Amino acid sequence: MPDTKQSVPDPNERKKFMFYDTGKRQADLRVRLDYDGMNQSQFFRAMITGYLERDESLLDFLDRHKEINQVQGQKKRAGNKLLTKAGRQVEKEFALNENEIENIFDILEKEHPEL
Repeated sequence: MPDTKQSVPDPNERKKFMFYDTGKRQADLRVRLDYDGMNQSQFFRAMITGYLERDESLLDFLDRHKEINQVQGQKKRAGNKLLTKAGRQVEKEFALNENEIENIFDILEKEHPEL
């Protein structure tokens, strides 16, 4: 499970994320976050961590979102799942570090561009 206790980045290193949505959704988010004892920064850092660390629950949600909203083709989604599964298997078998795992994903993508 991803480490959701992300600290605030150093002011010299941090970047600002910004996007637009409706006022109602912003208010609903703030109410839900307050209920869950989080602020927006904590929430978005947790989501980014989950995405970057390939959290299975988050990836399942995103896959459903992509399918419903036709963000990515079925073949590409299936290929992504296979690559993620293969990467996890290699990580488990060889106890690789994060940099080595990234290299494996790059190699798999080059060898199987159709995925």
